[in-house]
Amino acid sequence: MSDLLADTAALIAVPSVSYHEAALADLVEERLRALGRLRVDRIGDNVVARTELGRPGRVVLGGHLDTVPANGNARPDLEGDILHGLGAADMKGGLAIMLALAVSEASPALDVTWVFYVAEEVARVDNGLLAIAAERPELLAGDAAILGEPTGGHIEAGCQGVLKVDVTVGGARAHSARPWTGRNAIHRLVPVLSAVADFVERQPVIDGCRYREALQTVKVSGGIAGNVVPDRATITLNHRFAPDRDELAAERALRALLDPVLDPSLGDHFEVVDSAPSAAPGLGHPLLRRLLEATGQPPRAKLGWTDVAFFVERGIPAVNYGPGDPEVAHTAGEWVSRQELETVYATLTRLLRHR
Repeated sequence: MSDLLADTAALIAVPSVSYHEAALADLVEERLRALGRLRVDRIGDNVVARTELGRPGRVVLGGHLDTVPANGNARPDLEGDILHGLGAADMKGGLAIMLALAVSEASPALDVTWVFYVAEEVARVDNGLLAIAAERPELLAGDAAILGEPTGGHIEAGCQGVLKVDVTVGGARAHSARPWTGRNAIHRLVPVLSAVADFVERQPVIDGCRYREALQTVKVSGGIAGNVVPDRATITLNHRFAPDRDELAAERALRALLDPVLDPSLGDHFEVVDSAPSAAPGLGHPLLRRLLEATGQPPRAKLGWTDVAFFVERGIPAVNYGPGDPEVAHTAGEWVSRQELETVYATLTRLLRHR
């Protein structure tokens, strides 16, 4: 087995902040083509490599090439069996494992598709999986998918969906010295914010995984001038909803929460500005059940959104499984351990060799 910690450090040393993944894509493509036994396709800076062995099933192993911007951690920093650096957990450790498996598993029991894609950390419209699907959808076909997102070596099943909503309330402008002649839209936000603050989270259990919904105000805007009563104010909400609801059901529930404190006659309105679907755990699929058994750990719910939803939308059950603590992702102190890298590598090796 290769030195996965050193391999991860080498990947960290190649900068790949979102929209600047070309150099890392070049490295990945070169390594995969050099094996001489994989069908390798490149679409933009997305690289897809596949075995074509005629096996009875196909698993997709996916990982994003991009990272968030550096925060004093651009260079890899190795301290014993702990590696610090940008993307160590999210998710160059997972990429190192994928590349190592492509090298070591020359004759897997399953056909395997390795997908290295761009722009996961930014707007979904730029996501590399969408680019591949638009140009060569057949490259993403499979019976099940595993994304190497940081999960601490546990299966994190499915994912919660996301709604981003702007709630705008109206009022009437007036001079701040005579506020009774107008109506302050910012003040009218108080009952709306109270309804959000009093939101009671659902915690449904699906396939043994307990999801936990959330609703947060993430932005407040309003105001005209220091001596003007404002006639318009807006809050932006971020709602995470469990996989037993689709985007429409989540929107209906959120509207039902807020409708009692909104008055359309004053110009109040509710607008969904972005959304992403939830994804069911899919742990009943034989491949994913086998992976879960191989970890020896109970599954956990993925509370954030990941690209498992992309695959589930297309009828491919998917889970998150990779090295690294998700709580340190995107932080200046991001790190990954040799033990987690080797544990995840060994588990995926057993899956690919199982006959």
